[in-house]
Amino acid sequence: MQAKTAVVLGAQWGDEGKGKIVDVLSGRFSVVARYAGGHNAGHTVIIGGKKFVLQLVPCGVLRPDCRAVIGNGVVLDPMAFLSEVARLKELGVDVAGQLFVSDRAHVILPYHRMIELASENAPGRMKIGTTSRGIGPAYEDKMKRGGLRVVDLLNTELLRTHIKNACQEKNTIAHALFASEPIDPDKMYEEYACAAEALAPFVADTSRMLNDALKAGGSIMFEGAQGTLLDIDHGTYPFVTSSSATAGGAATGTGVGPTKIGTVIGVTKAYVTRVGEGPFPTEIHDAQGEEIRSRGQEYGAVTGRPRRCGWLDLPLLRYSTQINGTEWLVVTKLDVLDTLREIPVCTAYRIDGKITDTIPADVRGLESIEPILTVMKGWDKPTENVRSFDALPSAAKEYLKFLEAESGAKIGMISTGPDRDQTIVLPEFAATLERMSASPK
Repeated sequence: MQAKTAVVLGAQWGDEGKGKIVDVLSGRFSVVARYAGGHNAGHTVIIGGKKFVLQLVPCGVLRPDCRAVIGNGVVLDPMAFLSEVARLKELGVDVAGQLFVSDRAHVILPYHRMIELASENAPGRMKIGTTSRGIGPAYEDKMKRGGLRVVDLLNTELLRTHIKNACQEKNTIAHALFASEPIDPDKMYEEYACAAEALAPFVADTSRMLNDALKAGGSIMFEGAQGTLLDIDHGTYPFVTSSSATAGGAATGTGVGPTKIGTVIGVTKAYVTRVGEGPFPTEIHDAQGEEIRSRGQEYGAVTGRPRRCGWLDLPLLRYSTQINGTEWLVVTKLDVLDTLREIPVCTAYRIDGKITDTIPADVRGLESIEPILTVMKGWDKPTENVRSFDALPSAAKEYLKFLEAESGAKIGMISTGPDRDQTIVLPEFAATLERMSASPK
């Protein structure tokens, strides 16, 4: 019997509208578990015109009968977490008894931000385009076995010793390399000991919790952060994030075994965007790119940075399907293309005069890609608020059928606007979700 679980992740470079999709789907699941990233991942959810921007907290928290879990694969900034919880409470969302944090998640501390900010702005260094929130350095400490976990944050004596030793090391490095001002370890200890006290009610063995939920007949949605092409192993390295953003990260980032993953749902825009530096083969550099950015409100939910916009890249989407084992696709922001009479789509690449549909591993290969474009007929009619596939303009249906045929995955949902209700759910996908729905909540 297939497990009642689904991984929902970005099929491109993030910002595909996963927040809305996880929110829409979370009504079918007992638990939503975030498995990677930090508070650089902004998920925007609009419910009845009311806007919620979530950074660390899984979108399932907006469903009163759905538990929300921050898994061990996430790096947690305690101050950002507590601020987000307070903000949710102001908006009428009380997360007490509903939101849980893994005791094995690693903690972001002020010296991580200090080092990342200084490194990103150092003269002569290649800019990655990070948010300078300390996420990369926190993962570095985790991998070199020098990090602080949430369970350690709750141990005041261990916390004091760790901060003292870490500040001595980080202050020395930051001053020598970047001439940064030192961080006061005593002040940091006082602040984070206080934060630990406020965080403690949320801390749990979330791996046990998730596995117990499945044993009891519940269902879990694993919420990805960023996107496939930002994955540390499979993305456009080095212009990537520091965690496993692909489907494999769901198992390692939550402590639920890979045999318990039921299906993978990839979220793709009807076009492509990316934030920050790095190669982008189908990027649009003219007025059409500006029009798409404006119509799609393509600005980072967390940073406000303008997103780079480009045409749909099918080789990239096929690669994403392969890496994740994607079964279903959700297509978002179809309505952003409503005004276009013609819509180019990248169907292959030309690299050094040779045609290929394979994404090269090296940055130079990525930067030398010449996209081969097929021009599709636009529909030049509004699709916003359309609630059934049959009601879409014929050219929009052809565009979606072409995307499905070329991607290697089946389209299950189409988003035709930012609100929870502006969504088309196709019958076969609806039946799959029905089978996953759990009776216990």
